[in-house]
Amino acid sequence: MAQLGIVTYNIAKDWNLPTILTKLEALGYAGVELRTSHAHKVEVSLTKAQREEVRKRFEDSAVQLAGLGSAFEYQSREPAEVRRNIEGTKEYVRLAHDIGAPGVKVRPNGIPNGADLDATLRQIGQALHEVGEDASRFGIEIRVEVHGRVTSQLDHFAKILQYAGHPNVYACWNSNATDVKNGSIQETFALVAPKVHEVHLHDLTDETYPWRELFALLKAQSYEGFTLAEIPESSDPDRVLRYFRSLWLAYQPKA
Repeated sequence: MAQLGIVTYNIAKDWNLPTILTKLEALGYAGVELRTSHAHKVEVSLTKAQREEVRKRFEDSAVQLAGLGSAFEYQSREPAEVRRNIEGTKEYVRLAHDIGAPGVKVRPNGIPNGADLDATLRQIGQALHEVGEDASRFGIEIRVEVHGRVTSQLDHFAKILQYAGHPNVYACWNSNATDVKNGSIQETFALVAPKVHEVHLHDLTDETYPWRELFALLKAQSYEGFTLAEIPESSDPDRVLRYFRSLWLAYQPKA
C-alpha cells in the first residue's frame, strides 16, 4: 500500500525540522519530502556533524525522510546554466546520501521560447543520464517531476525518460490536470507507470481529477512508495492536514 506524506512546499515551508517531525507524527503522516530553500534549512551548506544530526533525527522519529525536493532543471539554451544545474544536483545527491534520503527530486520546466522540442527533450534526458549515473554510486534515486509547460505532457515526458536511458532515473507523478483524458488517467499513467517511484498529490477535493483511479493504478502495480501532499500554506495547517489525511484514506482501494 502507498504511504502518506507531505512535500514541505508550501504547507510546511516555514517549519523547522523538529516542528515537521513532531507535527507529522501527531497527524498520522509517515513521511516528508524536504523542499530545498525552505526554513528547515537542510541544504548542502550543512557540516558533516549537522548532516549526522539530521540523519539521527529521522532515525529517532516515526516519520521517514521520503526524499529531497530540489528545483534543478536542464532545459536552458545556455550550456553553462545546464552545467550549473547538473553540478548542483550532484551536490544534493551527496547531501541525500549523508542524511539518509533515498532520492532527489528534479524537474524539467518547459521548453525555452524558440527552442527545438525534440532537441530539448534529448538535452534534458542526457543531463538526467549523467546525474542518474552519478547518483547510482551513492544509492540515491533521481526522481523527475512531471512538470512544466509542454514537458508535463506525458508523451513528451516519456520521451525525456527514454532519452535519459538510465535505470536510476525515475518519475515523480505530479497529478497534473493534463494527465486526464476523457475523465481518466489510465492512458497517460501507462506511459510512465513502471518508472513511478514517487507521487505528488494536490487538492483531493478537486473532483476533476480521478483520485480514486490513481490510487487503484498504484495498487495494481503494488506501489509502496510515498504519495505526498503538495498543497498551499494555510493559517491552520494542522486542520488542513487532518482533512487531507481523511480524504486520502477514503480514496484508498478496498482490500
